[in-house]
Amino acid sequence: MGTVSELSHLDSDGRARMVDVGAKAVTRRTATAKGRFSTTTHVLDLVRRDGLPKADVLATARIAGVQGAKRTSELIPLCHPIALTSVTVDFFLDDDSIEITATAKTTGTTGVEMEALTAVAIAGLTLHDMTKAVDPDSVLGDIRLVAKSGGKSRAPVRPGTATVIVASTGAAAGTRTDTTGPLIATWLREHGYEVEVAIVADADVAATLEAAVATSPAVIITTGGTGMSPTDQTPEATRALLTRELPGVAEAIRARGLPHVPRAALSRGLAGAAGDTVVINLPGSTGGVKDGLAVLDELLEHLVAQIAGGGAHE
Repeated sequence: MGTVSELSHLDSDGRARMVDVGAKAVTRRTATAKGRFSTTTHVLDLVRRDGLPKADVLATARIAGVQGAKRTSELIPLCHPIALTSVTVDFFLDDDSIEITATAKTTGTTGVEMEALTAVAIAGLTLHDMTKAVDPDSVLGDIRLVAKSGGKSRAPVRPGTATVIVASTGAAAGTRTDTTGPLIATWLREHGYEVEVAIVADADVAATLEAAVATSPAVIITTGGTGMSPTDQTPEATRALLTRELPGVAEAIRARGLPHVPRAALSRGLAGAAGDTVVINLPGSTGGVKDGLAVLDELLEHLVAQIAGGGAHE
């Protein structure tokens, strides 16, 4: 059993306190919770047919869950007020219960586990309120956290691993052939990395990047989506995950291409670290990728070693 000092919301004298998160890194944080509302088959049939005398049961419970997540700090005394960026509440009906799933997201210095759990609890209590006239003996339970990402929950980095993400709606749809992903993957393998490659539409870059960072490869290199097209979102998706930026690396990549491609100045690519993972944005052209890899050829090994705690300054 842990001691009092190991409980984050108690000080060394056992008094309740709000944890100071001011020194924590700002990262994108997500939490998913589940719960189960057990009731009769008759109630479930009425819910499916929208046959209860009150308003749409699931829609009302969904709104209540979102509202509960937003007001968690008012309900749980030591929770921090959080600027939530997203809350979703979903329901799955089976033979004798309704499974409730809630996912909360934020970009900040503390996690959203309590917000996700509160969303499930409030959605479930609303289900009871909406159905108690038919089944006053329903049971809400099995509320638990099932997943979280961001902050300290990130797994230790996996040395010698790399992920390549190609942001190309056309390549993802199969209407054009990507040449940049294979070029980067070959370069990484020549440098001793085990490589995974993902080709995704521009609209899916943020989710793919977040999922890749959660698996903690040593290096993530993206290609594409760095320009000014309305669909180019790679830098925005990257910035949301970086804990430290490396503007000098990004500028060096742009400068490498400028002498022969003036449009290289239009690239908005970023470079930095998401926890202990190096993340580099490269342009979507073969020439831009070659220029970027030429810069990384002189930097990446030293950068990865530094983040891992080695690679002393020379």
